[in-house]
Formats: sequence, structure tokens, C-alpha cells
Amino acid sequence: MPRVPAHQVTTRNLGAAYPFIAEAGLGRRGVLIGDDLLGGSFVFDPFEMYAAGIVSNPNMVVFGQIGRGKSAFVKTFLWRQAVFGRRAWVVDPKGEYGDLADAWGVRPVALRPGGTIRLNPLDPGPDGGDADHDARPDATGRRRMELLSSLASACLGRSLAPRERAALGAALDDATRAEAAPTVPMVVEALLSPSADAARSLRTERRDLLEDGRDVALELRRLVHGDLCGMFDGPTTPGLDLSAPLVVLDLSALYTSTALGVLMACATAWLQAALARTAVAGGGGPSGRGQFFLVVDEAWAILSNLGVARWLQSSWKLSRAFGVSNVAVLHRVSDLRSVGASDSEQVALAQGLLADSETRVVYAQSPGELEAATELLSLSATEADLLPQLRRGIALWKVGQRSFLVQHHLSATERRIVDTDAAMTAG
Repeated sequence: MPRVPAHQVTTRNLGAAYPFIAEAGLGRRGVLIGDDLLGGSFVFDPFEMYAAGIVSNPNMVVFGQIGRGKSAFVKTFLWRQAVFGRRAWVVDPKGEYGDLADAWGVRPVALRPGGTIRLNPLDPGPDGGDADHDARPDATGRRRMELLSSLASACLGRSLAPRERAALGAALDDATRAEAAPTVPMVVEALLSPSADAARSLRTERRDLLEDGRDVALELRRLVHGDLCGMFDGPTTPGLDLSAPLVVLDLSALYTSTALGVLMACATAWLQAALARTAVAGGGGPSGRGQFFLVVDEAWAILSNLGVARWLQSSWKLSRAFGVSNVAVLHRVSDLRSVGASDSEQVALAQGLLADSETRVVYAQSPGELEAATELLSLSATEADLLPQLRRGIALWKVGQRSFLVQHHLSATERRIVDTDAAMTAG
């Protein structure tokens, strides 16, 4: 029987020779995640994807049930990005990034009520302080006002009334005129003792201005004299090393606190201001300088507070301006709907955060999550069928308009870094 002659083909043309067998992948620029289960290796980098026009922003959302490999992926992704000179800053509400910090040779910044470390969430951004503050607020002034309004709204459990917002703005102006880097206690004091200039600027009396801002002052006072004091109630502690490849803010001492979302917002605000300053100083570019990852773990705690969720969404939109890839980590897709009533602004903001994150990494979800996942993530019927069946370490990746099934692989060193089952397996 005559033999069919062999045919040689390059990998560039192999997909055409055997169509529908091998996915073309996302290219070779980035970090190796593992295996594309439809063929080949899977390499990914959000900044490279943005430069190539595959996504319109570098933000990511990671979903996954406990024990399916979500945390292992996030930690090793940051670890591998260090090879490219990229740094990562993490808001860690459960204290789970200690081993990763040890591997990097750094210590987490542990925030405790009455502790020795303080962060000033009103630290200036890259445009410097507000020493020449005038009637037209600059970027730092706007950021400070947005954060204070969000914190006050979250603490009060409602939106600020116009009188309250005006009183808060006047107090911030007074505090900024007194100090280029004002602190929360200075703003509280300005609310409780409004100046004649502040009252005159609003065409009111000092006693009326005091009443307008009193509820806001008493709520913000929790960060100064109440149960949340000792973390964000003064100038930033000098000597904090922000040049390390990894900066972890450990909030685990307050993980069960009802004010966790407020604390995470303060921590994230401080990180973002510091990140922006560092990015501007280092400059952007393909070398990776000025490109950072900002990870917000247990992001549901922020999204459940309306005021804080508003602030987080606005900060998410600044990712491209300062070369920051925001990474929100959640357990379930339905977390985006459980932060409020079905028609609430919280839910709309949470879903908007998803819309502003064009990379979605989804580890296994329970069958009860399929309806929400299908709608919010625009899953095909096949993807929806696969989602509850994904084994540990396998995730559905949706990058822009493309989908991949990826098996994440760990090295022996990385296994020691990400092991969270020690208590369950100890003999």
C-alpha cells in the first residue's frame, strides 16, 4: 500500500491545518500562568493586553470558592510579576499574605487600633500638597473630598445632605490652609469649630455651620477618638518602606468589625495616593517602571458601603492614568448583587466595577451561582455548564472578548508560599 508523504508545517499554520483544536493564545509577553487546556501554554499580562488593544483597561476581577485555587493564583501572579520589575500593593483584611511577604523579605504593615503605625488617607497625591489652595480644587483636593464624603456617608448609612457636604468641604479647606498634608483629626476639629471665613464663604453663621456638619464630625470622630482610633488619625508614620516590591497592609485585627469597609477604604486611599506619587516619579513605559498591581482582597466589604463603593468606582477609573492594575478578589459572582437591594445603587456600582475590569478570572462556582454568573459575565451555555465542574486550580478566563480554560501550575517554592491548609492537614 502506498504511503502518504509526510507534511511539514510551522506552528504559525498549524491552527489552519487542524482548525478548532488549538487556541491561538494571547501571545508570549507576560508571565506564565499554566496550561491552556485547549492547547499550549497560557501567558498573561494586563498591561501588555492593554498595549495590544485586547482590553480597554488593565483591571481584573477574580472569583472563586474557598479551596479552589483563587488565592494561590493571585499570590503567585504577583510573585511572578516581580521578574519584570513590577510591584504589588495589597489590602489584606484576613492576614493571608504574610508568607508571600516573608518570601520577598518584607514585613506586612500591620494596622491595629491603638497601634504604633498610622497612615494618613489625606496624604497628597502626585500633584503635591495644597499649599496654594484656591477656589478651584486640584486633583488632590478633589480626591480628599471624595474620600471624606464617602467615609462620612458610609458611617452615617446614607448620602450626605447638601448642607453636610458644604460644611465638610469648608472644613477641609480650613484644614488644608493650616497644613499642606491635613489629617482627619484636623478636619474633625474644623467641623466642630468652624472658622468665620468658612461661614462667610457659605453665607451663613458659624453656629449654623456647626450644626450643618455636626453629624458628619461625630461619625468621622470614630477614626480619631472612637473604636477605630490609632490607625488613620495622624500623619503617616515616618520610615515606612514603600520601595519594596511588595507592600501589604494587614487589617486582620479588624476583620470581624462592622467598619471593615471603612478601614479598607482608608487603607486603599493611602495606597493609591502613594502609588500615584511613585508612578509619576518613576515614569511609565514598557520597562515596567510606574506599573503596579493594587489588590483589594475581600472586596465585598468595600462594595457593601454605598459611599465607599462610589469612591472605589471612581478610583478604579484612574487605573490608566497612573499605570495601576486594580485587582478585586471575591468569592462568588453573586457578591456583586448581594451588596444591596436588587435595584440599589450599591449593586449598580458593583456591577460597574465589573464592567471596568475587562479581565475576569473565574474559579469553580456552585450551581446556585450559574444564573448570576451567566448574566453578569456573559457566559455561553458551554461555559456555564463547565463552571461548577472546574477542578482545583482550573479557571475560566475571560479576557476582553475571548475565553480560555487555564490550569494554573505551582512550583515547589510557590506551594510553600500559598499553603493555607496547614491547620487542616497537620497530624
